[in-house]
Amino acid sequence: MGGVSSADGTGEQLAFIRETVRRAKPRAARGVVLAERLPVARVLVDKGVLSLDQYFDYAVPEAMSEEAQPGVRVRVRFGGRVGAHGRREGGALHDGFVVERREDSDYPGPLAPLARVLSPERVLTPKLLRLCRAVADRYAGTLADVLQLAVPPRHAGAEAEPSPRPLPPPPAPAPGSWERYAYGPEFLASLAGGHAPRAVWTALPGPEWPAEVARAVAATLAGGRGALVVLPDGRAVARVDAALRGLLGEGRHAVLAADAGPQERYRRWLSVSRGSVRAAIGTRAAVFAPVRDLGLVVVWSDGDGSHSDPNAPYPHVREVALLRAAEEGAAVLIGGVSMTVEAAQLLRSGWARPLAAARETVRQVAPRVRTVVETDQARDEAARAARLPSVAWETAREALTRGPVLVQVPRRGYVPRLVCGRCREAARCRACGGPLESPGADAAPVCAWCGTQEQDWHCVECGSFRLRAAVVGVRRTAEELGKAFPRVPVRTSGRDAVLATVPGTPALVLATPGAEPVAEGPGYAAALLLDGWALLNRPDLRAGEEAVRRWLTAASLVRPAGEGGTVVIVAEAGARAVQALVRWDPAGHAGVELDEREELRFPPVSRMASVTGSARGVADLLGLLRLPAGADVLGPVPVFGGAAGSSGGSGSGAGGAREEGVERALVRVAPGQGAALAAALKAAQIARLALRGAETVRIRVDPTDIG
Repeated sequence: MGGVSSADGTGEQLAFIRETVRRAKPRAARGVVLAERLPVARVLVDKGVLSLDQYFDYAVPEAMSEEAQPGVRVRVRFGGRVGAHGRREGGALHDGFVVERREDSDYPGPLAPLARVLSPERVLTPKLLRLCRAVADRYAGTLADVLQLAVPPRHAGAEAEPSPRPLPPPPAPAPGSWERYAYGPEFLASLAGGHAPRAVWTALPGPEWPAEVARAVAATLAGGRGALVVLPDGRAVARVDAALRGLLGEGRHAVLAADAGPQERYRRWLSVSRGSVRAAIGTRAAVFAPVRDLGLVVVWSDGDGSHSDPNAPYPHVREVALLRAAEEGAAVLIGGVSMTVEAAQLLRSGWARPLAAARETVRQVAPRVRTVVETDQARDEAARAARLPSVAWETAREALTRGPVLVQVPRRGYVPRLVCGRCREAARCRACGGPLESPGADAAPVCAWCGTQEQDWHCVECGSFRLRAAVVGVRRTAEELGKAFPRVPVRTSGRDAVLATVPGTPALVLATPGAEPVAEGPGYAAALLLDGWALLNRPDLRAGEEAVRRWLTAASLVRPAGEGGTVVIVAEAGARAVQALVRWDPAGHAGVELDEREELRFPPVSRMASVTGSARGVADLLGLLRLPAGADVLGPVPVFGGAAGSSGGSGSGAGGAREEGVERALVRVAPGQGAALAAALKAAQIARLALRGAETVRIRVDPTDIG
């Protein structure tokens, strides 16, 4: 260990003392026989407390020396004190991981022994440990918290089962539909050659993207390296799983998804960790899967909110994938039918190259997109009741003769919010001032905050007794469309029941954004995107980007224009996001959004963190912050419409409730200072908890929802 030199030699003396202590033979509590070789285990204790984000040394009893290897799970006694006879007294048992075996310890006193080796399975590999440490440092979190996300709970039955022997590498696949993209075949050839290309992929609309992901994985396996694919939901996982099985057969990849159950998921995770399979696909947590000799990381639809972990320290899949690829020298493929601003920045910086098709190819496979405004109501009375403009109604009526029609409704439920039918003033509860909503067709409106029924509501502004929906939910829309198109089956897909697929026969398929099922056969004959303004008017920095992603995701399920596929969006035609859909130009929209972020100094151009909690707690933490030069603090401001721990505090200004005493501040630093920001936030949080012992203030680095 190094010391600080000084004129009187004090630094050299301190260094000598430290080194002497370090070389001292470790001592264990009385009665414990130490292991002859490497008698000290450095353990990460599973306590996600910021002030304890460090390793602790324990003595290795001789009886455990064989099994207590780096990477295994152990039980240790943590806390308490050392008694007069050198025994550890008190303290609770905690799980932990051995990260290192050593000859000596920095701690001069007697070491408590390991209580138990839970399993000889080395689940925490050195690469996984380095990745988790990097993620914890980037997001101002603890290593223990990240490991809870990265390593699944142990299941003894799964560990006792042997994993099959790995199969030999498959042959390199043919380019297939990758030939539609400029440099697509070259990208696959580079993967098969063992290289590490980095690309942002703007996928063409249609059903081919799962097969294209599978070919990228196959090319990587053919080059003798492993592959990892992270997808936003189980439906996407199932599609890529089917594509991989069709291309490579059984036994070459593992599906890591929560719906498999704890034992089966752990069995599959072990098959990846042991090297039995060289490819893994799954949802959010799969980004940590210990794939051997990783050669490719694929993140599909990186703008989907499912990729942002709701658990501390709130990492985003895309950023973890980039950290991992840099650490392990792997190729990167960030793909989707849309493009995030972060992906656009990767292209602008030159870190990644674009994988996109020529405009002529896009026009051949994309549906026709038409825009209409809500005031253009159809002449049909039932269509007017369903809020369908004439163009949308006529398009749906014609398309239903050829196949199913998708209707995207940006709200779930019946009528989420009500307004005055005359002046459009928000309808509010007389008891608490909360927004009113309608639970059903014949039910009285109720308050969304306190649940009070309003039997005789009238508008305080104009005196009208008539209510109308600000935005109609999917169940109410289904009811109204059923009247507008009698004898046509109506199916709904939303949070309560998400459909994976629907038949290719004529039907109305109503879905909330993100829950659109895939239509069998050639796809939907048409799609109606209702209430476009509801997505565009969200008080969020990413409202336009998110609207484009959701619209393109739905529109990509529709048949090409040459086969009669049409998309009708009910929104202002001149809006930038609407034009991006009409031109099918997600890259152009992301580039303009990035330009605006640069002017505003918002992420991803800058690095930012949100600090949310009680007004006193936020002020306390900000007072302890030691920020790098040039940093600035925005706020604090009251949080509306969210819980005290919400990161962005975004919500409707009219319909959101102010959380009593809850505030949020944004801390912004220049590019290149993200590590310093995370370190400063972590240090301030530790100091605050140590000095005040107060409640934790929630910190989110690079929050995805900045209202």
